[in-house]
Amino acid sequence: MATPMKRTPEMQATLDKLETTFFGMSNSKAIETNTCVQCHKPATIFNDALSTKEFTISGLCQACQDIAFAPCEDDVEEE
Repeated sequence: MATPMKRTPEMQATLDKLETTFFGMSNSKAIETNTCVQCHKPATIFNDALSTKEFTISGLCQACQDIAFAPCEDDVEEE
C-alpha cells in the first residue's frame, strides 16, 4: 500500500471532493489501495522511482502517466 503525499487537511479535503466528482474516487483512496484514480486499474508497476513518486502525488498508474505526460506535437522538434 502506497502513502499519499502529505497535504494540509483543507487541501486534501478539497482535492478529495473534486477528484471523487471527476474520477469517482479520491486520489488519496486510490493511492492507499494502489489503484489508478483515472482508469481504476491496479497501480503497482512503474518504470522508475520518479514515476512511483508521481503516483503518490497524482494517483495515476504508469499507463495514465504516460498519456498525461506525453509530449505535445508542438513540443517535438522536427529533424
